[in-house]
Amino acid sequence: MPASFEVSLVTPEREVWSGRATLVVARGTEGEVGIMAGHAPMLLQLAISALHIRTEDGGRVAAAVDGGFLHVTTSGGRTRVDVLGEYAELEHEIDVERERRRKEDAERRIMERDDAEAQAELAKAITRLSLRA
Repeated sequence: MPASFEVSLVTPEREVWSGRATLVVARGTEGEVGIMAGHAPMLLQLAISALHIRTEDGGRVAAAVDGGFLHVTTSGGRTRVDVLGEYAELEHEIDVERERRRKEDAERRIMERDDAEAQAELAKAITRLSLRA
């Protein structure tokens, strides 16, 4: 069995999830990273993307994260991952109809004009819909 470590996913509003995991996969602004026990310390700027956690008992947790940071510390043989998201929703919390409307609205706004905010809204909707597909 792979070694486990502490993981905490928080936003300014709430603790979204915490527990022990054997793997965390996140997408940063410069690419994807997988974290396992013993990983080198790092700080990663998160992209709007899905975050995947394999729990100590073999379960799976998925969340949509709207940017933020992932921080890894390893000291004395103990690894800890803190995900500090601007906003995050667990897979089962996602309202599919709301996200479909968000996606359609963002696509319409992008067609009318190139709008950076609409691009971000589209990325958020696509991320959430991909988790619920």
